[in-house]
Amino acid sequence: MIRYFRLPLDFLLFSNIFISLGAAAQGLVTYHLLGFAINWYIIGCLFFSTIVSYNFSILIQKPKNPQNSEYRRVRWIFAHYKLNLAITVLAALALMPCFFELGFKPQVLLVFLGIISIGYSTPLFSTGGAKYGLRNIPGLKLLLIALVWALSSVWLPYLEIAANQQINLSKPDLFILIFKRLLFVTAITIPFDIRDMLQDTKYKLKTIATVYGEKKAYLFCQILLVVYLILLFFFRSGGFNIDFFALTLTIILTAWLIFKSKWEKNEYYYFFYLDGTLILQYVVLLFFNLIS
Repeated sequence: MIRYFRLPLDFLLFSNIFISLGAAAQGLVTYHLLGFAINWYIIGCLFFSTIVSYNFSILIQKPKNPQNSEYRRVRWIFAHYKLNLAITVLAALALMPCFFELGFKPQVLLVFLGIISIGYSTPLFSTGGAKYGLRNIPGLKLLLIALVWALSSVWLPYLEIAANQQINLSKPDLFILIFKRLLFVTAITIPFDIRDMLQDTKYKLKTIATVYGEKKAYLFCQILLVVYLILLFFFRSGGFNIDFFALTLTIILTAWLIFKSKWEKNEYYYFFYLDGTLILQYVVLLFFNLIS
């Protein structure tokens, strides 16, 4: 029974469709908070570009013996290499019409973020016979991930709205919205680095976990979420409105999931529950606004 349940779950999680739904959901959160109608071409770009960038990053880093990997995700991906390649190609093809429906500034931003995403894992540099990507630069791995997510899910929708409609959003509020998203993504990404400490040390990756240790890394996650809550109160001077309480609930749940990840080392926990908080934010926002 468990085996049959795992089949669709493995496909959903390890093909990167689930994390791509998270990217789309974060775009929907932005449209909700700004109070504008959803542009589904933007949401399509977020969804399909995430599939392409994540799958590309994984497929070009094939280990020598993936079938012997300690990670179920790695074993699944390379056991279904052609399937993942097909999903990536189809996502790239679906991305194109969405991309060409955008304005010039959103297109430029998306191309810029795409270049960063490709450079993240592509071996661009060579030192002493070893090749490295941007992720190998000390301290840059986590920043790049959080920055790409924050800019794509907040600034991209903002640019699209600003190009077609008048938007009453101050620069400080735009900064708060982007910075909150960066804090949130950073907080849920650090537990992955903690889990991968041994592997990152092997590949000489400098992360918060490898530099400062597990305990300080977990504490840092909670501090980031507290700062998020403080900024949430000041966004658009909204104070204790319905969106504040909805997002506060998601942050409390996220903090608990991060805390529990100290003991829970199951891959499904990370890729379903922690990544699932990206989707949870939009679901809770919708629910609170429906019952208010």
